[in-house]
Amino acid sequence: MQFNSETVVNGVIERGFTLGEITGALWSPEQGTDGAPLLLSGHSGGMHKHAPGLVANARYLVTECGYTVAAIDAPGHGDRPQDAEDIAARAAFQRAHQTGEPMGPLIVEYNTSLAERAVPDWQATIDALQELPEIGPDAPIGYGGMTLGVAIGLMLTAVEPRIAAASFGPVFVYDALIEAARKTSIPVEFLIAWDDPQIEPQPTITLFDSCASQDKSMHAYPGDHRGMRGLESSHRARFFARYLG
Repeated sequence: MQFNSETVVNGVIERGFTLGEITGALWSPEQGTDGAPLLLSGHSGGMHKHAPGLVANARYLVTECGYTVAAIDAPGHGDRPQDAEDIAARAAFQRAHQTGEPMGPLIVEYNTSLAERAVPDWQATIDALQELPEIGPDAPIGYGGMTLGVAIGLMLTAVEPRIAAASFGPVFVYDALIEAARKTSIPVEFLIAWDDPQIEPQPTITLFDSCASQDKSMHAYPGDHRGMRGLESSHRARFFARYLG
């Protein structure tokens, strides 16, 4: 892991890093984080590690909880180059937007590929973060994400035993996520938008039911998933404080 930038704003240190082809950011308290929980933050589809909502959530968890927060760009997002699959998918999204055809099937197909590629990226990132003296191998680890971040997070938590708790938002649900949920037994919470015309709540409820965890909760909010972003930080802070300390 190579750090290539560092800024300090209102007591929060933000460092940019690269790990091979992986590009990411790490937020931590200026006064130190030895032994503090580590939160992994997955960005939404079409966004990146510096998406405004993700950054605001990271800063909140650092200042209010003393956590360290890490985010990485998904393949083909942010500072990572797009391959032929990424370019073709984005062209398909643009055509669908122009013609009015449903976006869901296109998003499901692309998210499946992205999740498969992103899981080993996150595992390599955890390896590298645990080698940092301010984090170490014993820091509790949680994961949070919405939309694409949920697809990646569920596939990751199904195979990564180092993650102790996870908070998931709305997501386009498909068979591979149901299978991943059946392998996920850590404490989880699901946040859903009850009136979302794009990401209907019922599939996420089915995903919640499929999750193997005996300690799980679901919280529904009015409106669509974009209106949840202002509620995400404080809600997840309470959830992670319960399970990570």
